[in-house]
Amino acid sequence: MRDPIQETNYMLNDLVNRKENLFPGKIIDYQQEENKFHFYTNTDVILFVQVLNPKIIRFRYAADGNFPPDFSYARDPDFTPELPLLEFIAHPDFFQLSTDQVVCLIQKEGMHIRILDKAGNTIMDDEKGYHWEYDLHTGNNIVKMSKWVQSGEHYYGLGDKSCNMNLRGRRLQNWSSDTYGYSRNSDPLYKNVPFYIGLHQKIAYGIFFDNTFRTYFDFAHERSNVTSFWAHGEEMNYYFIYGPSLIEVSEQYAFLTGRPEMPPLWALGYQQCKWSYYPEQTFKAIASGFRERQIPCDALYLDIDYMDGFRCFTWNKEYFPDPQRMIRELAADGFKTVIIIDPGIKIDKNYWIYQEGCAQDYFCRRSDGPFMKGSVWPGLCHFPDYTHPEVRDWWANLFKELITVDGVRGVWNDMNEPAVFEQGTFPDDVRFNYDGQPCSHRKAHNIYGMQMARATYQGVKKFCYPNRPLVITRSAFSGTQRFSATWTGDNVASWDHLWMANIQCQRLSISGMSFVGSDIGGFIETPTGELYIRWLQLGIFHPFCRTHSSGDHGDQEPWSFGEEYTQLAKKFIELRYQLLPYIYTAFWQHITYGTPMLRPLPFLNQDDTESYHRMAEFGLGDNLLICPITQPEVDGRWLYVPSGTWYYYWDDAEVVGGKEVWANAKLDRIPLYVRAGAVLPFYPVMQYVGEIEITQLTLHVYFVQGSVSSVLYEDAGDGYDYEKGICSEKIFLVTGSNTGLSISQEVKGSYAPIYTTYNIVLHGLPFVLKTVEVDGVLITPEPNPESAAETEQRENKLPEILVSKDFEQINIQGIIPESAEPDALINPE
Repeated sequence: MRDPIQETNYMLNDLVNRKENLFPGKIIDYQQEENKFHFYTNTDVILFVQVLNPKIIRFRYAADGNFPPDFSYARDPDFTPELPLLEFIAHPDFFQLSTDQVVCLIQKEGMHIRILDKAGNTIMDDEKGYHWEYDLHTGNNIVKMSKWVQSGEHYYGLGDKSCNMNLRGRRLQNWSSDTYGYSRNSDPLYKNVPFYIGLHQKIAYGIFFDNTFRTYFDFAHERSNVTSFWAHGEEMNYYFIYGPSLIEVSEQYAFLTGRPEMPPLWALGYQQCKWSYYPEQTFKAIASGFRERQIPCDALYLDIDYMDGFRCFTWNKEYFPDPQRMIRELAADGFKTVIIIDPGIKIDKNYWIYQEGCAQDYFCRRSDGPFMKGSVWPGLCHFPDYTHPEVRDWWANLFKELITVDGVRGVWNDMNEPAVFEQGTFPDDVRFNYDGQPCSHRKAHNIYGMQMARATYQGVKKFCYPNRPLVITRSAFSGTQRFSATWTGDNVASWDHLWMANIQCQRLSISGMSFVGSDIGGFIETPTGELYIRWLQLGIFHPFCRTHSSGDHGDQEPWSFGEEYTQLAKKFIELRYQLLPYIYTAFWQHITYGTPMLRPLPFLNQDDTESYHRMAEFGLGDNLLICPITQPEVDGRWLYVPSGTWYYYWDDAEVVGGKEVWANAKLDRIPLYVRAGAVLPFYPVMQYVGEIEITQLTLHVYFVQGSVSSVLYEDAGDGYDYEKGICSEKIFLVTGSNTGLSISQEVKGSYAPIYTTYNIVLHGLPFVLKTVEVDGVLITPEPNPESAAETEQRENKLPEILVSKDFEQINIQGIIPESAEPDALINPE
């Protein structure tokens, strides 16, 4: 008979031993069903491999022979796997699985994975590969994956991180946190995007670790030759994504996790917010301030003080006695009203939403049964369980009166990490429905904000219809871009935070979240006029463009810093509105192809290894290069221009890329370059989207030696006719030589804009105009008075051509004078 003490010791020792890393063993059998494979080991570990398309392979491991339900909040339900041509060979020591893009080798001993391209280059190679550790405290497995760092490898992505763009040497985690006044290298922050991109041998690939627990990523930090990622629960479930270009990796990831719908065009206009604008007189005075100064603005925000005691879906009738009338009057002047909604529902027996939530059991509960309680702005609150489908439906329907009666046009979700005063977030034992798969807060924490944004989007879209919704969220997980825009949270009015805003927005964009911006000027403390203008210069090139500040730190409207800065703010916000057709087109490219709107320098030319550690410069769309000024009292900066020919926007100075250049940029300029061959569409200046009827579109055409194509996307700017094909894609091809330039236009789609003509402004011509032929007919270029305001800031008057919007081909011939001053080469007079 065994000694009870020895038996106890044996059991304890067994549990202690399980804290050691455990490994899969050897593959002894497999099954194949089309593009799906199961590999079985002698230790009951199972590896599931699914080839989703020629570039995406999914790897999923079951430590004990049982997979949990295959469920993901991140993966887009509309993502449809392909059945690519596969070759599968079982070798004595390994299995070989090949598509027309990559070769995947699976070692029988230890389940090690190695992926190569078709040329035989190793793209990704397991070090220890899959292993795990039993967590006695939680009962979960800590699932781990480690891979060799390839020679010269660099890492990008991971969403909301405030460190350098290149992640090599960093260890980071995902656990959404309310990080008020965060600093450079603060981690974790508000959002969770467990997706990174590796680049080596000028070849790119991506890893998406679809796990909602607290996750960690080590990019050669602990061991210089190993990169690893792990999670404190659930399963090892990751996707390998092959490029070979950086852009293609981001595009494939966007298809996997989803893309947004087109926003209303006004949502790409300038927006103004403060904690807080109240009462009504103050709020309307802000609106008047924009219109009186003729500074464009489309949206004004109401923070928590518009509510009755911070109760969601209510109005403080002392501050806003008739919100319906107020919002209607603002709308008549072109302003859309956006309101904040937080997740905390005040515990108040006389509050109808609290009553409904309790009666229907819609709030999160502790493990022993009672509703979760936590203090936020209203005081003690309960919190909806947005992982429950019924709760999402209930929440969505709560927006009916705010939108259909009061006229609200957008909703801003905040505090949804979830944030709780003093304790940070919910206790680990809080329970969630998780769409029918009950779990604790450890699993649901990172997707709470995402599911709140999803429920909000569901309601705003339902009641805004036939208009398009605008939803903004502070916390997010991979896939949140399907529902919401986002911003970088509670930043600080400092030059360092301006630097961070640039990096964070680029990183979020390549991580699937292109509809992103920062609080222009900083949320905490007050910027100087110089800092505000420099930040605004960056913010107008971010898809989400909003000034936001904390009310107890002073005013932060564009006119708050004196007349000199007011005029500069006006100038750059007007530039934003002129660029709206270009930005809207970049958004369309994002939803159509998954292409990130903001593109870090390596994404513009990954063959140029000089760009791998650069992070200030970025592209917006196909044809603009931007590099913000992030230091005070300077009149320019050095930046790296990628290969090709570029024009400095402000004076058309030509720059050949592949080198570092100095950009003169006093406070009235931001370093901004246009790609040679680009066709850059411009709207006339307007005070808000829809203020004026656009009767003419300006096309700025930049000369190129050779051929370059550009695209312009157009639709009604709101509504859903574009989903029925009532939209247009215009493809411009610019071809240049020393003595000529041709511009062709191909139009796809049925949308017919109101304007009837293009005013074509020609930049960088190496010749003087001699003849212009439009669709076979010679014309005489004449000055166009409508374009004067758009070109008056340039140092030289540029040649212009007024043509029908339906032209197909323009041929321009020129002559190069034997002796000419430089100005003569671009001035037909």
